[in-house]
Amino acid sequence: MAKQKIKAVFFDMDGTLLTSRGKIAKSTKKAIEALHNKGIFCGISTARTPASVAHILKDLPFDLFITCNGQLVYTKERMIYAKPFEQKALDEIIGYADRYSRQMILCAQTHTQGSWTMRFSQSGALLRFARFIPYWFSIRPMKRILQKYSPNRRKQRYANLAILDEPIYQCVMLSAEYETEKLIAALPHCDIKRSNPYSVDLVPKGSSKLVGLHFLSAHLDIKLEEVMVFGDHLNDIEILQGAGVGVAMGNASTKTKQIADYVTQSNDQEGIVTALKYFQLMNE
Repeated sequence: MAKQKIKAVFFDMDGTLLTSRGKIAKSTKKAIEALHNKGIFCGISTARTPASVAHILKDLPFDLFITCNGQLVYTKERMIYAKPFEQKALDEIIGYADRYSRQMILCAQTHTQGSWTMRFSQSGALLRFARFIPYWFSIRPMKRILQKYSPNRRKQRYANLAILDEPIYQCVMLSAEYETEKLIAALPHCDIKRSNPYSVDLVPKGSSKLVGLHFLSAHLDIKLEEVMVFGDHLNDIEILQGAGVGVAMGNASTKTKQIADYVTQSNDQEGIVTALKYFQLMNE
C-alpha cells in the first residue's frame, strides 16, 4: 500500500488508458471523474501529440499534459515546457530517413507532416489492427515492402517539407526493435523512445516523460513522491521509477513490469480501476 498522500495521477494512453480497441472504458472514465472530484490532479503522459490527445480526451477532466514523450508539457491554461530539436539533431534524422527511404512523420506543436503510413499508425488504427498479428510475426518483411513501394523513395522526401519552418518536437519512424543499436549510432544527438514494437519516437537528447513530470510537479508545488503514474511500455520506465508510485499494466512489457511498484490487470480488464482501489484512491 502507498503510505504517502497522492496528489496527482498520470496515465499513459496507448496500452494503458486506452483499451486494445483504442477506446476509454466507461469504468475508467468514472474513475478519472472520481479522482477529479476528490481534488486529485489527473494528467496524461504520452508519446502522442497535443492534437491527438485533445481529440480523445475532450470530455474528461484532465488537468495536466506531458506529450511527445516530454517535449511539450502544459496545463489547460498555459505551456510549462517546450523543447524542440536543435538543427543539428534534425539534420541527422532527416538525412537518415531520406538516405534509407524511411517512413516517418515530423511533429510540430499543432500538427504533423510526413509519411501517410505513419500518420495512419498514430491515429491508433494500426495499433488496433496489430493486436491480431501473431507474436511470432516478423516485422522485417513488412518493413522491406513498405520501403520498396514507398513514395518516400524519391530524394529529399523529408528535407523539403514545409513543417520544417516550425519547431519540431518529435519524429516518429518505422523501425523494429532489432534496429535500435543502429539508430543510436546514427543519431547521436537524439534519444530513442519506444512505445510499440513497430516504430520509434525520436526526441531531443536528454528528454523523457520524467523530465516533463519534474516541470509539472514544480509548477504545482508537489513532490514526485506524491505522484502516481500508470504505464505499459519502455518509454514509461523512467517516469514509473521517478514517481512515488509506478503502476505497470498487466499487458505491459516485461521490463516495465520489473521496475514497477505494482502490476495491475490489463488495459482490457479494468487495470486502472483495480490499481486505484488497491491504493485506496477509489472506493470499492
